[in-house]
Amino acid sequence: MPTTPPAQRSTVIVGKESTGKSELAAALAGRSPVSTNIQGSTIACETYQTRNDTLIDTPGILFRSDTATTRTALAQLQTHDRILLVVKATHIDDDLADLLPLVAGKQGLVVITFWDKILPSDFIQQVLDRWEQASQVRFIPVDARHLSQGQHQQILEALQTPAPFPQQWHPIPVGWRIEPAPTSLEHPRWGGLLAILLLLLPAIIAVWVANRVASMLDPLIHIGLAPLVNFLSQTPSLLEAILIGRYGLVSMGPLLFVWAVPTVILYALFLGTYKASGLVERISEALHPLLRPFGLSGRDLVRVIMGFGCNVPAVISTRACSSCSRQTCVSAIAFGSACSYQFGATLGVFSAAKLPGLVVPYLVYLTLTTSIYTRLIAPKATRSMHNTLIIERRTFLEIPRWSAIWRETQCTLSQFFANAIPIFFAIAIVASVLDWFGLIAALAGWINPLMGLFGLPPEAALPVIFASIRKDGLLLFAEPDTLAVLTPLQILTGVYLTGVLLPCLVTALTIAREQSVRFAIVLMVRQASAAIVFSMLLAWVGNWL
Repeated sequence: MPTTPPAQRSTVIVGKESTGKSELAAALAGRSPVSTNIQGSTIACETYQTRNDTLIDTPGILFRSDTATTRTALAQLQTHDRILLVVKATHIDDDLADLLPLVAGKQGLVVITFWDKILPSDFIQQVLDRWEQASQVRFIPVDARHLSQGQHQQILEALQTPAPFPQQWHPIPVGWRIEPAPTSLEHPRWGGLLAILLLLLPAIIAVWVANRVASMLDPLIHIGLAPLVNFLSQTPSLLEAILIGRYGLVSMGPLLFVWAVPTVILYALFLGTYKASGLVERISEALHPLLRPFGLSGRDLVRVIMGFGCNVPAVISTRACSSCSRQTCVSAIAFGSACSYQFGATLGVFSAAKLPGLVVPYLVYLTLTTSIYTRLIAPKATRSMHNTLIIERRTFLEIPRWSAIWRETQCTLSQFFANAIPIFFAIAIVASVLDWFGLIAALAGWINPLMGLFGLPPEAALPVIFASIRKDGLLLFAEPDTLAVLTPLQILTGVYLTGVLLPCLVTALTIAREQSVRFAIVLMVRQASAAIVFSMLLAWVGNWL
């Protein structure tokens, strides 16, 4: 008779941030994670399949925090009874004291990661044996990055017969606490500066390399598309406008796939390397003291810098921010994170004007005004010295493996392709229809008089309109007729204004989905007001100087 395969059981992997949970789950399953939504949650967990179990890797718990990711992990604890609890050997007393009460009454086992940081001894083994005897729960020490076959088998066997966690049990403390060795990032004077440079370096390299590659591919793509464009242009119609019009899918597609996508991919790889090595957490801690006056923490700034790759995954990643600072972080991303789409177009305008050096004052002014804006909008409570803006302790630096880098990279790329690309196509279609009916030109005519407030000629109106919808709209500044009437100061002012006046529609929709429509509207009104003031200040002071 055919045997019936055993039913799949769900086991929730729970632990604090940076404990190696994902490495452990991937090693147990022997494969990459599958991103999925758990029980209708809008926050994606990762699932891994073993022969008999479905392992649900939850976001890391930032203890004593109210982040959305922490709430998601705690929600999974409420809905599942089988738990694989992951604690770090280097801080095992603290982790057990914090996490054991959360799993009391559940069934499972404890895996102790970072065991390679501990020098094994008879005393340590005796402590583990006493814990197992007192609790009847298995304690399995491992190096999650290099899981041996024996450890792999022990964990899977323990999952077959999980033991209940005691309701009230206090393990005998081991008495050690091992902190990572300090680096230059912990230097009292230069640590913050080094952290900022390390955060900016991936964006600079990714944009530079991607633009060099794109500059070679772009002419080839246009040559390849020329027959299709010629064929479609023979029958002018609304369909022709949608496909090959100034804002058509075929017309604007190369800008996205040749210029923006390479930048996003390269930046995601850099960021994945930073995450997999533990460098992100070290940078966060180094910058943490500098950011309290702005109502942010070090982990918030990392997400603002992520926005230079793509605003969409950066906004989504703010789920891991404290609720008291999350909206401030989202606002900072919307205002000051010049995504690869926008930054690539900005470099294109400066290059077309033969003024590539303008990128330096542009970034300086963008950083300065974003800091002022964030300071003004941050709630007073988040800027208080009494608000600790919780951040995890310093992590160990590791040489990242490609599998870990790719796992982190996939998260950013999937969010970009799943969220930004579809909305890009929708916006292109809407913009083409509006242009076909002459509504965009009419709108430009209405706002032409307002350009004088910023020392700009009427020709700047159209780029401002389109950059408010999609950031590549500022490329209209690069048209020869427009550049011919603009001074360097006007180019700088125009590019800055179009970049910060409003978040692009993709970002605005993501913010509305992550927060609320009301918050998105308030954010856009507030951001537009600040952008107008800062742009007028740039134009007037620049002209005076």
